[in-house]
Amino acid sequence: MNTNTISYTVHDSPLGPILLAGTSQGLQHITFDSEKHPKHAEANWQQSAKPFGKACKQLDEYFAGSRKIFNLRLALVGTEFQQKVWQQLLEIPFGDTCSYGDIATRLNNPKACRAVGAANGANPLPIVVPCHRVIGANGKLTGFSGGLAIKDWLLAHERGEQTLFSFDELQGIC
Repeated sequence: MNTNTISYTVHDSPLGPILLAGTSQGLQHITFDSEKHPKHAEANWQQSAKPFGKACKQLDEYFAGSRKIFNLRLALVGTEFQQKVWQQLLEIPFGDTCSYGDIATRLNNPKACRAVGAANGANPLPIVVPCHRVIGANGKLTGFSGGLAIKDWLLAHERGEQTLFSFDELQGIC
């Protein structure tokens, strides 16, 4: 991958197709096809699966239950505050959850819950930067770029709650 050239691939997952995009600097985007406004490859992007071999392998391992931590080069683009929030997301252990308030407190700014929520919602790398592990202070699920059904599926997956159904089959049942 060239530093300025964005490459992309579409990878099949239990949650449906996901788009991965990035440059030679690292992975920049993961987008679910189920999003309200899914990110699609732009005209100047180059389709190539090769740069994403490691990311796809690690995502497959995550979905298979054999990977809990990702080891990928990331090229997160965001404000200084967003970067701090995203770094906090990387600290949430597999299978655990925390609230927006917890993250605001860790950032020494306990009143920044809404700003943390906005930064969490702007996370361009769901799953790898586990924004799905952030829930409301009341313990309820709150927004997620891929939708609450995917967030619920990811959390159940991490708790080891196995299902005989794929995500698509569960959508048809619920």
